Amino acid sequence: MHLKLGEVSTIVVSSPECAKEVLKTHDLIFASRPHLLAAEIMDYNFKGIAFTPYGDYWRQMKKIMTLELLSSKRIQSFHPIREEVLTDFIKWIATKEGSPVNITKEVTSTVFALTARIALGNNCRHHQKLVSVVKEAAKVAGGFDLGDLFPSAEWLRHLSGLRPKLEKLHQRANQISQDIIDERREAKSSATDSLDILLDVLMKPELCLSDESIKAVIWDIFGGGSDTSSSIITWAMTEMIRNPRTMEKVQEVREVFDKEGKPNESGMKNLKYLKSVVSETLRLLHPPAPLLIPRLCGQACEIKGYDIPMKSKVIVNAWAIARDPNVWPEAERFCPERFIESSIDYKGNNLEFIPFGAGRRMCPGYTFGLSNVEYALALLMYHFDWKLPNGMKNEDLDITETFGITADTGGSLYPWPTPEQIQDAILWPGDSPTFSGGGSGDAQPHDGEQVMDSKGEQVDEREDNDEEGEDEGSLSPTF
Repeated sequence: MHLKLGEVSTIVVSSPECAKEVLKTHDLIFASRPHLLAAEIMDYNFKGIAFTPYGDYWRQMKKIMTLELLSSKRIQSFHPIREEVLTDFIKWIATKEGSPVNITKEVTSTVFALTARIALGNNCRHHQKLVSVVKEAAKVAGGFDLGDLFPSAEWLRHLSGLRPKLEKLHQRANQISQDIIDERREAKSSATDSLDILLDVLMKPELCLSDESIKAVIWDIFGGGSDTSSSIITWAMTEMIRNPRTMEKVQEVREVFDKEGKPNESGMKNLKYLKSVVSETLRLLHPPAPLLIPRLCGQACEIKGYDIPMKSKVIVNAWAIARDPNVWPEAERFCPERFIESSIDYKGNNLEFIPFGAGRRMCPGYTFGLSNVEYALALLMYHFDWKLPNGMKNEDLDITETFGITADTGGSLYPWPTPEQIQDAILWPGDSPTFSGGGSGDAQPHDGEQVMDSKGEQVDEREDNDEEGEDEGSLSPTF
């Protein structure tokens, strides 16, 4: 489909056949990115990896990302951090037995905390400030900018008001990030912290990265690796609660982990049904980024008999491709079983299913994100039975999606957890659970949302507060 968005010729690709032409056959021609104001400002003038134009700098950053930052060995080395953060999360949920839990909010807090620990270390004092800016920037940059649609009219960038908003956010993010880098250098030089985190890898002298490049990559990791991961977990939980048969079958986690003696990542390879649930969640309505990050046509070419002009913007509609009835029988039905014996996967080889893109600009961090997603879901399913408040039906769940960079749920999910497998190793007598996920204590409903007690009666949230406190369609935005 051809659209004329302002001055920009835009091609929308919505079929596996055309996606193959763009992402595989003519991958090199479409390997670059169009100029976007939000990426220019927040990504340090394209010094990250997600929105960087194709060229020598991008190749260098891609190599660092795949060989240094997010290699299989490196991801495995993060296991102790995942274990600690997610175990604290499970302990916290266990204290809420008989009360609904705002899974949407608390999963988001936990995933951001996990990303912060892995990227910045345990003693970083500024990660919550950075997370706050990342969330705000995602909202501000989630739409169209008139200046991007009319590149020749520079004055439109000032008229829209987006530039000053982004520049203000960038100033905050830059100061926070620089403080983090400076404190990390001091900690490493004084030998007070020997843990090798992602920031340490980026700061290796042999990589010759400037502070701006380091900050841009950290921004990419936070911006893509947290929001999308938490969205996938929440959607998977929503779909399983809406489909009791799926929830029952996913209890394979208990059989697998009980054989291991306790939950651990080594048993994840045997959780075939859970992995199918994740794949179906990515396919059905909820890919992390329904529209892959736009590509730029580097030279005129022909696709399926159509002439594609140079400098055209190409958008791949991963959402439409994953719901093509010619490829997916009963495409709108949630059915994890379709992936059990299927050879189709999300690794970029099957163009009918590309939640993380394909080709040169495929997200190099998807294995990092999915390792966090799958293990979090496995622990939630192993330790708890989940149900809706009494009187609430499965079809009453809000499954609308919000507009933005990622496809988030329209409302918060408030299911009841019932501890099923809380063992001594997880919650022992006398233990005082501490939740380090950055949540605010008791989950509070948003305005207009109702929470039911164990008798199915509406809870007055004011009386119930016994504690107060506070590359493409990627798990990093596609690289």
